[in-house]
Amino acid sequence: MSDHIVSPHVYVGVFLVLLVGTGLTVFAATVDLGMWNTPVALVIAVAKAMLVVLYFMHVKYSSRLVGLALGGAILWFVLLIAGVGMDYLSRNWVGTPGT
Repeated sequence: MSDHIVSPHVYVGVFLVLLVGTGLTVFAATVDLGMWNTPVALVIAVAKAMLVVLYFMHVKYSSRLVGLALGGAILWFVLLIAGVGMDYLSRNWVGTPGT
């Protein structure tokens, strides 16, 4: 298997997009979007994380096995978060002080 050579222009482009994403994050934090504050922040964060993983960690240029392992890790993380969320929502903590 040969190594993939990535042009410095790609790294500079991704870096500039990450800087724009950071600016968007700061701007979104200053604007009151009501219930959409958290989803907007999460979308921006996931997009930036995806760029870092794909380009700076070279997952884009790796084998399918690396992509499969990454997909499995993301699925496992989502299942864990969903399980914790369901456990939290199924408890009768909200609205019942002192019990």
